[in-house]
Amino acid sequence: MTPTDPPVPPGRSSTARPGRKLGPIVPNVGSAHRAWLDPLRETYLASGLTLSDLSTRVRFAKSKISELLRGVGLYPRWEIVYLLAAELDMPNWPLYRLWSQAAYEAHKSSDWVDNCTERTPILTATHTAPPLDHRAFRELVEMDYLLYAQAFLDDDQRDAAVSDTFDILWLSWDDALASHDTRRYAWNVLRATVMTRTPHRDGRPELGMAAFDTVILQSLTDPADRVNQIAESLELFTAISRLPSSQLDVMVLRRLCGRAPETVSALLGLPLAAIRSDERHATRFLESVLCPPPPTEGNTP
Repeated sequence: MTPTDPPVPPGRSSTARPGRKLGPIVPNVGSAHRAWLDPLRETYLASGLTLSDLSTRVRFAKSKISELLRGVGLYPRWEIVYLLAAELDMPNWPLYRLWSQAAYEAHKSSDWVDNCTERTPILTATHTAPPLDHRAFRELVEMDYLLYAQAFLDDDQRDAAVSDTFDILWLSWDDALASHDTRRYAWNVLRATVMTRTPHRDGRPELGMAAFDTVILQSLTDPADRVNQIAESLELFTAISRLPSSQLDVMVLRRLCGRAPETVSALLGLPLAAIRSDERHATRFLESVLCPPPPTEGNTP
């Protein structure tokens, strides 16, 4: 399998669910909390089970399960998340990692996290390794995902964002396979995960860290040349941050990561023609910003 050949999706069936429809996730749920809650909700909605079914099986009140699946109230303890995941046949290892990160984001202490898991298993023998095609996909794209994340984040944040991406994909792997293009689904997960960690200014992601790790800079040895190139790069990155998301991703992969158009097409799950079109439009915009035409004689003061 190559990035050009996405994994084959399995058959999916939908089952009508009696009873009241589950409400949406409340707006104040943080990004780390959503990282595991979205896949949990989607798995529940695809399962055909009702809240009453889950309540009977895990022995928690139906109202409490509904609140958990909507992100209402206090951050949930691991015990109920684990029991729901077991009933929904979800892998609990990536779920636990995402749950514990979100707990810290919710200002829970390490003692609280430890107490939550003291009496509840974190792992089960059948859920300690991702599916084979997930592992193969990760091997194919992980290095490129890290390079993309490096353009926005420092090393620790980069590694965490990419690790979270593959945990989220593990939890929602059936949905990824059933999507129009697994590569596109996975890229959207990566982008969302990276952007939630990226500093923004005026609603635009900052790319300043990338100025010190570009392909061009790596080829320069003269300190003066490097200083000049950094100044030019910072100006370029400010302009790149103003691009639409698809054009920004293409330019980061092409200009900062040095990836070929064919590789970018495979990573983003988009046709090669779309990649080349995005690059052309982005290049024209950047040239208009960085190298504006001189004023005409009639407009000269």
